[in-house]
Amino acid sequence: MAVRLRLRRMGRKKKPFYRIIAIDGREKRDGRYLEKIGLYNPITDPCELQIDVDRALYWLQQGAQPSDTVRTLLSRKGVLLRFDLMKRGKSAEEIEEEIKKWEILQDERTRRLEAEKAQKTRESAGAKEEAEPEKVEAKAEEPPKPEKAEAKPDEPAKPEKAEAKAEEPPKPEKAEA
Repeated sequence: MAVRLRLRRMGRKKKPFYRIIAIDGREKRDGRYLEKIGLYNPITDPCELQIDVDRALYWLQQGAQPSDTVRTLLSRKGVLLRFDLMKRGKSAEEIEEEIKKWEILQDERTRRLEAEKAQKTRESAGAKEEAEPEKVEAKAEEPPKPEKAEAKPDEPAKPEKAEAKAEEPPKPEKAEA
């Protein structure tokens, strides 16, 4: 039996969340599964991700193949790093040391991303504030436009169109045979 680690869709219409499960590879997406390993909710911001690390490592050691999405989710939690270090024969102390280094790097990365996001929001808010005073100043400097004079009964209602018609060359008439 080829075991896969993959997602099982749950939730309502247009509001999905997923269970991370160990399942026989021949079963359908929402079919009977062997064990629930975790939960993934992509709708929340930031996305919610819970994984039972011990059970995920157990299934990986048994030869379970994760799907592409589950592989990415396991990487986010450091499960694949831990599994790789175990395969290389590292001791438990070395594995814990590497995991702590990895967690520190992840914390720094999230802080950096949050700072960049805050910087972008400040810049966009500043650009909007700068654009608004320019519009107000431009309106204040612009002289008021004169209103169109009402047409007199003696003159045609739209002299511009009459002039345009007069300027057009006459169309050549076809000679009848």
